[in-house]
This record gives sequence, structure tokens and C-alpha cells, in this order.
Amino acid sequence: MNAPERFFLPDMQASLDHRQLAIQQVGVKGLRYPLTLVDASGEAHPTVATLTMSVGLAPEVKGTHMSRFVELLERPRAALTLGDLRQMFGEMLLHLQADDGRIELRFPYFISKLAPVSGVASLLDIDAGIDVWAEPGGGVATALAVTVPVTSLCPCSKQISDYGAHNQRSHLSLRVQLRGDMSLEELVRIADEEASCEVFGLLKRPDEKWVTERAYDNPKFVEDLVRDIALRLRDEPRIGCWTVSSENFESIHNHSAYALIEGHNV
Repeated sequence: MNAPERFFLPDMQASLDHRQLAIQQVGVKGLRYPLTLVDASGEAHPTVATLTMSVGLAPEVKGTHMSRFVELLERPRAALTLGDLRQMFGEMLLHLQADDGRIELRFPYFISKLAPVSGVASLLDIDAGIDVWAEPGGGVATALAVTVPVTSLCPCSKQISDYGAHNQRSHLSLRVQLRGDMSLEELVRIADEEASCEVFGLLKRPDEKWVTERAYDNPKFVEDLVRDIALRLRDEPRIGCWTVSSENFESIHNHSAYALIEGHNV
């Protein structure tokens, strides 16, 4: 095949479709790609994100150009802020000639924490997410999500037992739609502060004593966890819609305890 023949290959995606059915989301899913994100202090966090990138497709158009989603990621970029991700979203709509769309990122995010007594530093991994999508009327919406491992200790067990109380690791999941920029670290901090105790990647013996006693002095049901976090989210003016859930991986049962609260700040 010579160069002129390659140049005039037909664009099947741009051809007309007679079924006249609009598609709300079409694109790529499960795309893993290395990205570097910037936290609130300006520190860079390299990670590998799993992305879903989609656009709306007009009823008369046969298909979208799938390769253009990957082309967008391949453009040279520095570490990304929330503003940069919104800019990437705008570039996607322009590149795909679409009026609406969505970018979803899911990735491990590592936060440096200091042990409470020894002060030894270690990394804690959390599951995080950022969503950017088009709002009706032309705006761009952004949501953050984190799943934070914490410790919960049962108030009932503490109350009825002569000594000790059963405790477990819990996953606190927060998802917030933003009105003003927040950082993933801020959401993690809310979860840590409202748990019976936060967890750490590395603890020495004095630290282990501290976290054990901290949890014992701060017992919480799964209901307490979501209610206390909901109050924090409800009082945050940078948040619109929000959801908080907790899954407690029970140490005395072969099932989890679970609770969820959703809300919308006026």
C-alpha cells in the first residue's frame, strides 16, 4: 500500500448511523496508565491509575474514535492537580468532538504517616478515585473518593465484658462532589479522626500500646462511624453531595457489619 492510499483510508466511525439512538457513554474502560498527582502541599505522588474515559455519542454518528482517548494520555504532562484533570477533560471533549463525557480514575494512593509515640515514618496505601464529568448547562463537576482502613472497637463488647473488647479493621469509604477544591489527604484525615483509631504502616511497641488503648477508649459502632463522619461532611462548605459508608470486618463473626449515609449540602 502506497502513501496516498493510506492517506485516504475511510473513517467508518464518522459515518452516519440509521438507528438514531444516542449513546450516553462510549469509550475505553480498564485502561491502566502511570500518572503523577500533586497533593495539597505540592508534593508529587506517582501512581498507576485505572481509567474509564467516555463521551456521549450523537444518534446520527456510528462510532467514537477510541484511539483518541489514549492519544490524550500520551501527551506530555507534568504532575497533575485537580485543575489539570479538568483541563484534560476539556481536551477530551474537544478531541472527540463531544458535548459531554466523563473521566474516572481509580488508583492506589500512598500517604506518609508518623507513628504516634516513636514518630517512625511509614507509608499507608489507600484506594482513591477522582471523577470529572460534564454537568447540564456546560459546567464541569469533580468528585473525590477514598477508602480508608481504620480500627473500630465494639462499645457493646466493652460494656458487657469484664476485660477486653473485640475490635476489627474497618474500611471507611467517603465520596464527595466538590464545590471547592479539597485534597485526598483531607478526606483521609476526617476518616482517621472519627475512627476508634487510625492504622499505620509501621508501629513499634510503644506505638502498639498507644493504638490499643486509643481504640479501647474510643469505642464506636458501625452506625457511630458513619454518623460522625456525616456530620463532618455536612459542615464542609466545599462539599455538595456526599456519601459515607463503613464496612467492619467483624472479628467474632464470619460476616461484616455495614452502614451508609448519603446527603446533600444546601
